[in-house]
Amino acid sequence: MTRDDAGEAAPTLRYGSAGSAGLIAGQVERLADEAAAFLGPSPVHPWYAGAVLLAGRGATVAAHHAMGSAVRYAGYDERTDRAVELPAERRRAMTGDTVFDLASLSKLFTSVLAVRRIERGELEPAARVSSYLPEFGGAGKREITVRQLLTHTSGLRAWLPLYTEPTREGKLRMLWREAPAHPPGTVCVYSDLNLIAVQLLLERITGRPLDVLLRDEITAPLGMRRTRYNPPPSWRPFIAATEDARPPWSGLDRGLVRGEVHDENAYALGGVAGHAGVFSTARDLAVLARTLLNGGAYGAARILRPESVELMFTDFNGAFPGEPHGLGFELCRRWYMGAMATPRTVGHTGFTGTSLVLDPTSDSFLILLGNSVHPVRGHRSGSAPRVACADRMARAVPVLPVRGATAWFSGMARGATATLTLPAVAPGPGQGRLSCALWWDTVPGSGKLFLEAAQEGGDGWRPVPFTTVRPGHGPSHRPAGSVTGWSGRVWHRLTAALPALGDTARLRLRWRYVTSGPYTGRGAYVNGLRIEGGDGRTVFDEARPGDAARTAADGWSASPD
Repeated sequence: MTRDDAGEAAPTLRYGSAGSAGLIAGQVERLADEAAAFLGPSPVHPWYAGAVLLAGRGATVAAHHAMGSAVRYAGYDERTDRAVELPAERRRAMTGDTVFDLASLSKLFTSVLAVRRIERGELEPAARVSSYLPEFGGAGKREITVRQLLTHTSGLRAWLPLYTEPTREGKLRMLWREAPAHPPGTVCVYSDLNLIAVQLLLERITGRPLDVLLRDEITAPLGMRRTRYNPPPSWRPFIAATEDARPPWSGLDRGLVRGEVHDENAYALGGVAGHAGVFSTARDLAVLARTLLNGGAYGAARILRPESVELMFTDFNGAFPGEPHGLGFELCRRWYMGAMATPRTVGHTGFTGTSLVLDPTSDSFLILLGNSVHPVRGHRSGSAPRVACADRMARAVPVLPVRGATAWFSGMARGATATLTLPAVAPGPGQGRLSCALWWDTVPGSGKLFLEAAQEGGDGWRPVPFTTVRPGHGPSHRPAGSVTGWSGRVWHRLTAALPALGDTARLRLRWRYVTSGPYTGRGAYVNGLRIEGGDGRTVFDEARPGDAARTAADGWSASPD
């Protein structure tokens, strides 16, 4: 491990207030409520028995909350489809330092180790896996590349019951004999087999087992003392329980699992696997998050170069719409990232109820760890708590106005219409002009912001074409009078020619924000409104006290950002 290239220590985490993190305090305060809501029926059973939430921005952890139970149930009664409650004295409350089985979040650690080998020139992303691991090349897998394993485009199916083979050799033979379900590089199929293959590849080229690589190259340098495979018995009192694992819902009959990996294949591989098996805490995961947002360094330790982190955050799956993926990390997955999702947002989830989201654009991070398969996997559905917390975290990142103290905000409601209407003005003869600053972040297609105009006493609203200019870019013409998608989370300058009316006719302008579907973006903001008449005189200026008062009286609401 080397010191940061510049010879200076990279930022390390500290606990602080929302304000010191550059976040909106009222929104941060509501994060715990969002997570705690799913301790109750969600919609029938609790989504998790308990959870730990950690969120921050920059080097500041602004929220770290534990709720519910780390151990609540003795098991699951399949006859009644009910959890078997433990007596109160035998339950264990969730704490901020509870250790969780991360499940597929383990894939991120395996990916970091692989990218370290790429950085050192020991692995080539475009190289065939079989050139390093000849046994892997059988049954049509010879052309699969390292990059395809890390981006889930190898063509391998999602899963194999490796645990049915009693020996490690037998398990490996199953993988060697497995043929791709699709030609490599033609589809994106999320597969545990990909990261198991990466594990075997790493162990072959380094001569060291994966758990040793994890310790020597990630957790020890970063001081992640509560992150490892196969936690020792002394950790058991601090570990959240997972499932009452029995057939037919589980592949193995193990009873209530606690302190051992939940995933059947990882368990059968001795608890150390490329796809699952790592245990950790929210605080340790925050260290990993900060390290990656720092460009691969934390304090005096550097585990990756900035360009290597960029590989993990770069979408290599442009040929597969809806499946953006870097080397290890998923990108822009609204089903768990909620309104934090942008083309630059990265993250991952784990089957046991874990998730990690990093937004490089705002330098923010969100960790939600829940024991959602406790007591049985069938009691959980969807990803609602992850989305609810991510929406709230996105709202906690302020949008600072270009001009003045406030901007006008559309809100973030789903399946709703928000209308922001200006008072009527008389632009006079000729063609008037609107100018303002505009900021938007919506779900592409299902969240749209429209600019519309209507003559007072006329027959309805009409779209107003406009032009936006992002700093450092050329103009973008919006002939339909609308925007959707991601604006880069920066303010754009908007100009629009207004409909020509008579000398005394009065014109009204409005923004209409419409959302549909299950997810929402961060919303839209308007700031610095100004309308000039056809003769060049200013007929409305948001900065003038009188015009601001008229705007407020007409139903606009100021964002506290």
